[in-house]
Amino acid sequence: MFKKKECVVMLLAGGQGSRLYALTHKVAKPAVPFGGKYRIIDFPLSNCINSGLDTVGVLTQYQPLMLNEYIGNGFPWDLDRAYGGVSILPPYQGKTSSDWYKGTANAIYQNIEFIDRYDPEYVLILSGDHIYKMDYSGMLAYHKQKEADCTIAVIDVPLEEASRFGIMSTNEDGSIYRFTEKPSQPDSTKASMGIYVFTKEKLVKYLEKDAADTSSSGDFGKNVIPSMLAAGERMYAYSFDGYWKDVGTVSSLWEAHMDMLGENPALNLDDESWRIYSRHENLAPQRIGPNAVIQNASITEGCEIRGTVIDSVIGMGVRIMEGAYVKDAVLMSGVTVGRGARVEYAILDTDVSVGDGASIGRPRGEASGVTVVGMATRVPSDYVIGDGEMISEIKESRAE
Repeated sequence: MFKKKECVVMLLAGGQGSRLYALTHKVAKPAVPFGGKYRIIDFPLSNCINSGLDTVGVLTQYQPLMLNEYIGNGFPWDLDRAYGGVSILPPYQGKTSSDWYKGTANAIYQNIEFIDRYDPEYVLILSGDHIYKMDYSGMLAYHKQKEADCTIAVIDVPLEEASRFGIMSTNEDGSIYRFTEKPSQPDSTKASMGIYVFTKEKLVKYLEKDAADTSSSGDFGKNVIPSMLAAGERMYAYSFDGYWKDVGTVSSLWEAHMDMLGENPALNLDDESWRIYSRHENLAPQRIGPNAVIQNASITEGCEIRGTVIDSVIGMGVRIMEGAYVKDAVLMSGVTVGRGARVEYAILDTDVSVGDGASIGRPRGEASGVTVVGMATRVPSDYVIGDGEMISEIKESRAE
């Protein structure tokens, strides 16, 4: 028997993340490493426990093995609870469906039984692929105050970027009167963050309605939200003014890492009041060589730095050897950069090995895009990987 919970969290973490190319070749997007010692999913999970929400269903689908292992019993986020805690919810064969999740709403629909276990009054729905710190209890309180059926978190974006998002138009009291998914000519800059609070009764009603519509794609933004709005349900926008980044592209993932750097970083991970928790190895302290040069960089534990590191984020257990030069780069855990090698304006995935004298990327001002090298790739000595390339494996030498 399960105790009643006021609010149950459903965390959508099955995304393929195809726009991250080599970085999601073997892992789901929420499992992509971030910030030297985290993974993307650490942010919504940490937000949940920091917000006092301790019952979380994580819906997985694409390449779930690493994500499932990483979350485990939820201990790092204090989600290993006797009642509630974290539960992994993959697609399964049941009474309602035996299909893969075909959309965000359909994924929740297939797991209504999990929600019913706790008989909640409210359901908070999150995406597992955004970098941000947010107190969900404030949004839940706003939802109650407005006596809303659905509340959508929104953030103000530049008008030129608004066509990338679901856009809300609101009245002075915050009520939503128009919602348009990725409009070509947006009339508002209030962008959906993919964070929803639903009154459970209304959520179930509209999920069942959507499931009965064979023409629906089973998506909140495309189907459920417009359907509720057309029916005149009480829908409100909750404005968020903190840091938030959709890291669904290589450039946005690189930018989010750079937001960690500087004297007053836009993304402050050294905040005692709002810790981001993770599952990570206990490694030895950093070792900084006598000739190392480090400027404006984040260096994680277990690293050995003997070369030059500038404006970069360096993950756990990275080795940068004598004469190596790393600038404007993100190096994930276990990367080795050999003697005299150069890495500029690039992301190197876990366990990449860069041979002596190799060159990856170009200086940021000269480059057309971020260069990406996929997990466990071995880059031969003196090999050249050019501006903006996406490499997941190397079969032959290419030196200049």
